[in-house]
Amino acid sequence: MTRKRSSSSRKKMIIQRFYFLLETILIFLGIFLTSIILIPLSFLESYGVIYGISFYLVRAMTVIVAVTLFMYVSNFALYGKRGELILERDISPPRNFLGLFGIKRSNFKFQLLYGILILFLVFIPIDFLTYFFAPQMLVYSAEVLTFNISNSYFSEPYLIFLGSVIIIQFSVAFYEESLTRGFLANRGSDYIPKMSAVIMSSFYFGMGHFAYIFSPASPQIPTIFPFIWLIEAFFIGIVLSMTVLRRRWIFPAIFAHGMNNIISAHAIWNYLQGNDFMILALFLYLPLMIIGVVLLLLEFPLIKESLSLGTKELKLYLKNEVQVNENTGSKIIRILLDFLFGFLIFVIGFVFY
Repeated sequence: MTRKRSSSSRKKMIIQRFYFLLETILIFLGIFLTSIILIPLSFLESYGVIYGISFYLVRAMTVIVAVTLFMYVSNFALYGKRGELILERDISPPRNFLGLFGIKRSNFKFQLLYGILILFLVFIPIDFLTYFFAPQMLVYSAEVLTFNISNSYFSEPYLIFLGSVIIIQFSVAFYEESLTRGFLANRGSDYIPKMSAVIMSSFYFGMGHFAYIFSPASPQIPTIFPFIWLIEAFFIGIVLSMTVLRRRWIFPAIFAHGMNNIISAHAIWNYLQGNDFMILALFLYLPLMIIGVVLLLLEFPLIKESLSLGTKELKLYLKNEVQVNENTGSKIIRILLDFLFGFLIFVIGFVFY
């Protein structure tokens, strides 16, 4: 009887993830179709910075429109199986998705505080330690990012660079967070347990950064660096996904992601100007690390509570699920499935996106 129940549980795990994969394919197909409007922008390529700004702004708009619109399509197309598979019933998946972007006067300062804490206590220390112990990562980042014509702003004078990087990197943060946390983690948690959706979406996010290994500039750099990016992005993805799912706010993730991209872009721009990392560490990262320590001391109770909740959820994810009489073998299969489907989503995104 126990073996039969375990087999049924494994079958349900696979089916739930499979139907979420089908919905994800529809979303990526929608992004691909709406991204066709980016093609006319190619005539701006000779204008460099103008092209880059236009490309990323339009891309951000197409992603939010495509995810919202094609969630309606997928909801209709998969309606027959939806009632059997969805763990948490929601009236309107698109409304659920768009609700993450809500900012009220009563919670704006709290959303901003979360964004600042994630920026100074997660993003910046990870970047600083990576550049400090593996300074060639800065070289690698510069090589693969500046190879793309849409990132030509890195070669511009500072004021043009500054205006461009603010618009571009917040656009990047907006569409990456909308897709990865807003759709994959948030919608995934309707089909599968929350931590499985967190791991799946975070592995997709990590693989998206690992994909730079396919850049024409990448063969000139040791292959260890794309793996470092994968691990960094995977860990950051877990923090951001858990925050978005727990608080139901996506603004903190967008803010922290966008600000960190701007800071990292400054490090790359300074490197391209001929400054070495020690100068960057002294004048850029050291003040930011000091601010992080001050924030840690000021907001320690909130940080401690968040760490405690996050650690507890991760521990539960790594334990056998008692409610479905999960054994160790089924747990291992569940975890492997999360990584496998995260990889499959990356492959689909790589093809369509």
